Amino acid sequence: MRRLGALVLFLLLLAGNAGAEELTVSVAISLKEAVEEIGRDFVRRHPGAVLRYNFGASGELQKQIEAGAPVDVFLSAAQRQMDELDAKGLLLADTRRVFARNVLVVVKPADANIDLARPGDLRRVGRLAIGNPKTVPAGQYAEECLRALGLWDALRPRLVYADNVRQALDYVARGEVDAGFVYATDATARAGRVSEAFRPPEDTYRPITYPAAVLRDTRHARLARLFVDGLATAEARAILSRFGFGAPHRSPSAR
Repeated sequence: MRRLGALVLFLLLLAGNAGAEELTVSVAISLKEAVEEIGRDFVRRHPGAVLRYNFGASGELQKQIEAGAPVDVFLSAAQRQMDELDAKGLLLADTRRVFARNVLVVVKPADANIDLARPGDLRRVGRLAIGNPKTVPAGQYAEECLRALGLWDALRPRLVYADNVRQALDYVARGEVDAGFVYATDATARAGRVSEAFRPPEDTYRPITYPAAVLRDTRHARLARLFVDGLATAEARAILSRFGFGAPHRSPSAR
């Protein structure tokens, strides 16, 4: 009798899994905690939906998509990666939208004695972490900022490149560098281990906006569209706000 019951349960689970619809979502790692919470809410609202996440630097995620990785939805930390995918025809038409904003901050280890209050103080640091500008949007924004401030050439020999913005944050948290460029939302993710030194002028780098889009080759276009559109709901906005992300500016390009 127990064997029969186990068999029935197995068949029921098999039938349930057969009806499941799975989305693979490639996500800029700075969004990790916020998107995981948004995802849990999405799954509750759409029974049968299963979300599989791939977190990393936006540039690396872009390369994976271009190489044919089976991704349904892409959430980037910059427009550049999405623009390049769009130019190659890899996005599903009319699904792209901007759903969040961020700003750069410079952080230092929480127990550091170094006095960093303004950009010019960076000349005193020995090692400065930024994301690799070749693939990491946070690193691209940091380079733009340092060039605009006239500090790039002086600081370049001291730069420690990270594979993504969270790695740059961890370098600072572990005291392996004196300071680092990260997003404001990342600084809160290591509260107690890093402290915010200052915020560079926002006019020294491009606006940090997060676009999302459905990929052209998705096999779950309906559910993928629902996920992207759900990023604009009041519930998702509240979650993003709680993690420190700003709402997108209203403009014709926001959708």
